[in-house]
Amino acid sequence: EQETYEAQNTLNRQFEQAAANQVWVTDTTEIAYNIRKYKVRLHVVLDLYGQYPLSWTITPTETSTGAIKVFQMAKQKAGGLAPLIHTDRGAAYTSKAFNHYLASNNSQHSYSAPGTPADNAVMEHWWADFKSIWLAHSPQPQTFEDLEQL
Repeated sequence: EQETYEAQNTLNRQFEQAAANQVWVTDTTEIAYNIRKYKVRLHVVLDLYGQYPLSWTITPTETSTGAIKVFQMAKQKAGGLAPLIHTDRGAAYTSKAFNHYLASNNSQHSYSAPGTPADNAVMEHWWADFKSIWLAHSPQPQTFEDLEQL
């Protein structure tokens, strides 16, 4: 069930954080493997303090299930969810299931303004580095298992 949430941009581009696990940002991107260019989605959660990935997962498509899974992994690693989670307005993040998950973990959801990637600039910059520095210089994985190992 899809439900649109009219949440505010609480983060308001306050990307500098004084402590870990206060604000997490997330997004998903499409990556390909095999000569046939099979496409999957990579979900990543970054802690704004240090701007490092807490968790990641690969799913066939962008879904709320994948978004929740990557946050469950981050929660396990950090011992709880950050009080503020910032995302874009993708379908996985505006879903009732994802927003219920955040609320049930006492996390406030902050959204980028529509069509404004600069509101999630740290995550967007991380994707650019990941694709141009790391992925472009890695061997092309031929299987899903190769991709996960990479």
